Amino acid sequence: MTPDRLKALFVPLRAAMSEFAEAPVRAALGALFAPDATLRLCHPFGDLLGGEAFYDAAYAPLLAAMPDLERRDMILMAGTTPEGQDWVGAMGNYMGTFTGPFLGIPPTGHVAHMRYHEFFRVEGGRVTEVQAIWDIPELMMQARAWPMAPQLGGFLCTPAPMPGDGLAVSGDGRAALDHVVAMLTALCRHPANPDPAIMELPRFWHPRFNWYGPAGIGTGRGIAGFRNWHQIPFLRAMPDRKLDAMGDLLSHWVGEGNYVCETGWPNMRLTLSHDGWMGIAPTGREVLLRSLDFWRIERGLIRENWVLVDLLDLYAQVGVDVLARLREFNKARHTGPIQLPDGLTR
Repeated sequence: MTPDRLKALFVPLRAAMSEFAEAPVRAALGALFAPDATLRLCHPFGDLLGGEAFYDAAYAPLLAAMPDLERRDMILMAGTTPEGQDWVGAMGNYMGTFTGPFLGIPPTGHVAHMRYHEFFRVEGGRVTEVQAIWDIPELMMQARAWPMAPQLGGFLCTPAPMPGDGLAVSGDGRAALDHVVAMLTALCRHPANPDPAIMELPRFWHPRFNWYGPAGIGTGRGIAGFRNWHQIPFLRAMPDRKLDAMGDLLSHWVGEGNYVCETGWPNMRLTLSHDGWMGIAPTGREVLLRSLDFWRIERGLIRENWVLVDLLDLYAQVGVDVLARLREFNKARHTGPIQLPDGLTR
């Protein structure tokens, strides 16, 4: 299917989720998703089947926590991968007034945002597979209920692409895709070659690029920000990291216009062998990472990179139950629903 036809399939679902209510969202999911669609969702939701299960396990508790919930797409891409599969990728924020607990995260009574990266495989006009990460730790941070080590990068509500064209992506994306793959290939030359210059960051990245990482890692700006707040701690802790292009892991790639997206479940294999990353002591244990990414190219260089990693799943692989820690840290707080006054009466 063409990118435009793939995106058109999602118009009813996006419309229903822009003013979220149970009946229209359930109907839109039922119309778009195959009954046996495979859902690969971030921790703690896990693997499910079908649109009904997606709603019951994930959307129902989120809507209960944010009764005025809305979905705000900021990037929408579609295309056929080199392997011949049709995929649609979406990046944006779920937003609403956080008045009820969500997965044990205490409500704030204020507007809250949670970034999502969601990828949908389409066959015969219906979704047959989903790979999705929600930045659940982002809500923990806004609730001041953080149960993990402080993040190094900056915290912000992740912005849309600088040109404002994230919902109008179009055109031949082969050059953009080639650029991103070449960048990743260069990254993986280190540490086999111990000279960090072998990664050639200035060749691929704009001097003022933004790297929007998940809560727990944070955002870095420019090559210095990227190196200090993400890359150096990451490689110091897991120098043997392997990407899909370097081994037997499988990713799905789409290039469209100046944008590239990639999804894999998982798409990185690493060993936590050295200095503690994000406060995780080196265990010598191999872990698999799920990372769903978007890149924007500007004048032949990467200007923006949106990255979500399923960090709760990573912690679970090394025996840390983050949601249980959350409950321990916040057991003395009010964690029930908040009733906001209407502002008209005293």
